[in-house]
Amino acid sequence: MEELVNKLSEKGKRDYALVRAALDHGDEQAYSKIMALYKDALYFMIRKMVRNDADAEDLTIEAFGKAFKRLAQYIPSHAFSTWLYKIATNNCIDFLRKNRAKTVSLEGEYVNENGETKGYDVRDEGLTPEERTIKNEKIKVMREVVSTLKPRYKRIIELRFFEEFSYEEISQEMDIPLGTVKAQLFRAKELLFEILKDRKERI
Repeated sequence: MEELVNKLSEKGKRDYALVRAALDHGDEQAYSKIMALYKDALYFMIRKMVRNDADAEDLTIEAFGKAFKRLAQYIPSHAFSTWLYKIATNNCIDFLRKNRAKTVSLEGEYVNENGETKGYDVRDEGLTPEERTIKNEKIKVMREVVSTLKPRYKRIIELRFFEEFSYEEISQEMDIPLGTVKAQLFRAKELLFEILKDRKERI
């Protein structure tokens, strides 16, 4: 492992040190620094894929959430940023394939940190009546589960997903800082996942 780390760039070594601090010591500042370093670049990459600001914001948070859950799987044979972008890209492709509320035809390109041009071509065909029924049932289940959360998490989920408030609007409505909105929303999603994973219904 030490040999792999020594082959990294200075940026790579910095990132790996943050990863180890997060894993070995549960260092919350390490998690925050990782997000601060990559949130903007990740957001703009995702924005090019989904072409929607709100979805890009949500998917950026989801990408970090998935990366942090799998942090122990990261091996420094490649830069941390490459590993993170791959998780984010796969998550976006899954989102685009599952999002059948409208036709999606995405033909865009971006250049990754290695100078490689990556392209996407994701198509969709819209909801069938059966899929619409399933979607409505899932929304019903989601509302039932959300109602079991603590008040602050319940409210933030309702504002974001049921009333479609922006992060800034939630911040104003709940009178809390924007950073707190994002942190609480991330925590609320984790709680929802924990509740749902043992249930037969899936959101």
